Amino acid sequence: MTKKILSGLLIAGLFIGLLSCSNHLQSINIDLDSNSPQVQHGLQKLIELEKSGIIVFNDDDADLSIVGCIDTTLGAEAFRVTTDNNEVQLIGGNEVGVMYGLLYIKEQLEQGKDVIADIEESPYLSFRALKFNLPWSSYRTGIALNQHYETCRDTIFWHSFLDMMAENRLNKLTLWNLHPFNYLVKTEKYPEACSFSDNEMAEWEQFWKALFRMAKDRGIETYLVNWNIFVSPEFSRAHKVAKYCQINSYKSEEGDTSAIIKDYMRECVREVIDKYPNLTGLGITLGEGMGGMTPDERESWLLDSYIEGMRLASRKVKFIHRVPLSAGLGSGGSTNSYVEKMTRQTLDTLTCVEGPINIELKFNWSHSHSSTHLVKVHGGKLTDAYWNPIPTNYYLAWMMRNEDFFVLRWGDPNFIRKHIEQNVHPYVNGYYMGSETYIPAKDYITSLPNTSYKYAFERQWMFYKLWGRLLYNPATSDNVFSDDFEMRFPGYGKQLFSAQSKASRVPLIIASYWDARSDYTLYSEGFLSTMGNNGKLKLLSLAQICEKQPMDPEYVSIKEFCAGEENSFEGKITPLALADSLDSFCGRAIEEVKNIYPNNNNDLLYEVSDIRTWAHLGMYLSNKFRAAVAYQKFLDDGNKEFHKKAVDWLEKANNHWYEVVKITTPIYDPMPLQHYSWEDDKNFHWSKVEKQVTEELEWLKRL
Repeated sequence: MTKKILSGLLIAGLFIGLLSCSNHLQSINIDLDSNSPQVQHGLQKLIELEKSGIIVFNDDDADLSIVGCIDTTLGAEAFRVTTDNNEVQLIGGNEVGVMYGLLYIKEQLEQGKDVIADIEESPYLSFRALKFNLPWSSYRTGIALNQHYETCRDTIFWHSFLDMMAENRLNKLTLWNLHPFNYLVKTEKYPEACSFSDNEMAEWEQFWKALFRMAKDRGIETYLVNWNIFVSPEFSRAHKVAKYCQINSYKSEEGDTSAIIKDYMRECVREVIDKYPNLTGLGITLGEGMGGMTPDERESWLLDSYIEGMRLASRKVKFIHRVPLSAGLGSGGSTNSYVEKMTRQTLDTLTCVEGPINIELKFNWSHSHSSTHLVKVHGGKLTDAYWNPIPTNYYLAWMMRNEDFFVLRWGDPNFIRKHIEQNVHPYVNGYYMGSETYIPAKDYITSLPNTSYKYAFERQWMFYKLWGRLLYNPATSDNVFSDDFEMRFPGYGKQLFSAQSKASRVPLIIASYWDARSDYTLYSEGFLSTMGNNGKLKLLSLAQICEKQPMDPEYVSIKEFCAGEENSFEGKITPLALADSLDSFCGRAIEEVKNIYPNNNNDLLYEVSDIRTWAHLGMYLSNKFRAAVAYQKFLDDGNKEFHKKAVDWLEKANNHWYEVVKITTPIYDPMPLQHYSWEDDKNFHWSKVEKQVTEELEWLKRL
């Protein structure tokens, strides 16, 4: 790798103060000296390259000089880099733009580029968020979540996580739990709501202040998002209210609207805003803690408590209003036009917050990595009330909930680009990505030693890189991503990126076909679902596949296909065409990595193994589709030839499952996953599903 020598004098000049770009602006009234933490962060990342031997700082005989400045006409978070001989000029639209430009230069140098390529970029979407569920006062409970407690209290973890976000141009961190406030403040009016000692409370305050400051220093906004109506267990016991909060249940038969809870919530919100000036905003959920309440009662409770607390605070903050999860008295999820219009009335008239408001809708419920067609949100289908007419007081951001792959690495840039192309409208300003039942903190999934990963999110580096960079600029070239593979695994970059892109289509097809709803109703990488299984996670069965009406409107169901003429589905994707497609791209993915030999590089071993695992899961599905078609034809006319074909295809499918077990057993031990909280055995592995796979074939043979 060629060493780049940067001018220490010019770097120092950029660090101390940026030039004013007088040829663009006559005057500029922005302080961009050493008090700009975003610029300092970008510079620090460049300096770290010297420690790794990639560059050397040399004032006397520099190969490359960097000159930086601000030009606000570029726009916030935008930057331009141009190279002329040995001089690189970096212009940022603001401090964050300069930081992104410095990180771009760092990326180019890290990848061994001889010349820093010219580039000009500006954010396509302004809201590029991660959803991060906290392990304390967590929405769900269990070892898969609470094992992250210590890691998530460690600011060293957050330093790494926020560095990753900045590098990938993700600019919003949303932190979720049932009731965050007693971990942030011991209110003057209700100190009994917090059981922490003064020393413990001081440690919590130090933690939060450090987290919010580190995020801001990297150009990242922070939001606390909670569910309602929940209070701390201590408050519940002291005042004998909201008893469901004493057992950490995320559901309630009847939400407690006691006057003292409203007042307590107002105090919590006000004090948190006042105590933490680097906290950007708050978000709310009208859902599980509001059983028995009508939609109007839920919205009124929000205005009387939460919003009133925001109004009483000493400063305005930004606000996320999640779209109501239920149009009825229950919490199971439902939609109707009245609730949408009622909520819009609130959104259009709410002025006590720093605008614009952001509303969040779950794209295709809890399984957004599926079809790019918006089929439903949490609870069902929407009308156009939220965007017709175009809102002026708020924007919409899609929630890309991932409850489908926690173990296997994923990265399909074409899915993300197509999703943005189809679903970004004038009223949409961004996306969230994240899970309810998985926390990317402690790495308890990697079984082999001698990997470079300390934290879970580092295993899934391409997932975050793709989402962040493509939300910032959907036209980002695939070369950016394959070059990163190449930097990590010299000689294999293009093959790994290409193979992973193909294999990552498998869970999308599973979820597009299955038409799942809430979290546990589908776990794509495990090929498991609770739907029709009395709440137990079980194998997606042959019989269920035959009965399933696919979620994706482009897919033809098994029954439709078997009942119609093969040439009557023009413009649609039939089960057999889908099977052929799966076989084709999964086969090519395996072919592309077959000559990659990890030797003693366990990072590379995991990358290759995950690609092969996805590919064999895809071919398990393709052959199961063929078996399902034959099985349905056997049911329709009783022809034994179809039964024999069904058995033959299912045998072929099972061979791919056995290959999955063979690949994953040496590198993944059975692991606790929240999906498996439905089972007596809390641990997941594909080998644990093998019995169901074998039993299904035996069942089919007996027919």
